[in-house]
Amino acid sequence: MTQKEWYIINDIDQLDTPALVVYPDRVKHNIALVKDMIDDVSRLRPHVKTYKNIEVTKMMLEAGITKFKCATIAEAEMLGMCNAPDVLLAYQPVGPKLERFSQLVLTYRDTKYACLVDNIRAAKEISGEAVKNDIIIPVYIDLNVGMNRTGIAPGNDARLLYMECAHLPGIIPVGLHAYDGHIHDGDINTRIQICNDCFEPVAQLQADLKHKGYPEPVIVAGGSPTFPIHAKRENIECSPGTFVYWDNGYLSESAEQQFLTAALVVSRVISLPDKTKICLDLGHKSVAAEKELAKRVLFLNAPELVMLGQSEEHLVADAGKGHSYRIGDVLYGLPYHVCPTVALYERAITIKNQKVTSEWKNIARDRKITI
Repeated sequence: MTQKEWYIINDIDQLDTPALVVYPDRVKHNIALVKDMIDDVSRLRPHVKTYKNIEVTKMMLEAGITKFKCATIAEAEMLGMCNAPDVLLAYQPVGPKLERFSQLVLTYRDTKYACLVDNIRAAKEISGEAVKNDIIIPVYIDLNVGMNRTGIAPGNDARLLYMECAHLPGIIPVGLHAYDGHIHDGDINTRIQICNDCFEPVAQLQADLKHKGYPEPVIVAGGSPTFPIHAKRENIECSPGTFVYWDNGYLSESAEQQFLTAALVVSRVISLPDKTKICLDLGHKSVAAEKELAKRVLFLNAPELVMLGQSEEHLVADAGKGHSYRIGDVLYGLPYHVCPTVALYERAITIKNQKVTSEWKNIARDRKITI
């Protein structure tokens, strides 16, 4: 069997489409590889936003990974349900989300939870919630190193915020969070240069705080594109996420990383509108649609298709004159962005030895599990 056929499902007739399918053996490969790319497994803090299920979490725990990062209360609760030892909510909880976060801390006592903060008002609210519930909440200062969505620039204001947090009851500043998700350069040397430039003021802030007598703040840095760069630094915690499943976006952008694509969307031809067009059951609700139409999905067994239009439940493509596609034909699609694609499915169907074996519930795709 050739490498091109690794994705084929022999008993595909039992699988309704569209479907999210995952290949556990390839997931295991990716977890082993991410460990091999860093000197100490304790420096790994994978982001669970990509996969959102208990099964992959347990695979990571069994591999010796004990620290995790997440973005929602549901993801944080899923980790608590797995008894993950150390969880960073990479989000600044405000309003009802803060109350839910404190309930996580109270409910899942075997999990050490922390969160982000980027301003003193939020820090004081987190402090008040912690005091009210008689808990201690570790916080990381969220630094803006170029994403320009949240965070405070690494520098004097960030240093002062860290010091102010140290004097608030109920919270304790323990680290710095520097997500450089804006760095997507395909050329690794360019990526290294930009990443290093962004990281320099973070390292300086860490040194300044240590010089002022604070325990050396932990730095949690990077995502998938910059993971191999941060992995070579000393004592930096790295938080890649997409590596678990990988996708067509990173397959081209981060070609130096040898992760295997491990999640696909399976679709069927449902209509032949005219002599050149085919229509598939893969709409906006079945594959991430935030990118331009040509960069949403690549069909591994039909790479020549040209995408023409997509609506909620349909994808129309040009197959060319004289094509041989028929109603019911199965196409295996590699998403360009797998993380939001997974969030569209309540379950992932697992495939081993080219057969359907079981399903993994993507329980953290929901906004709420119990808390």
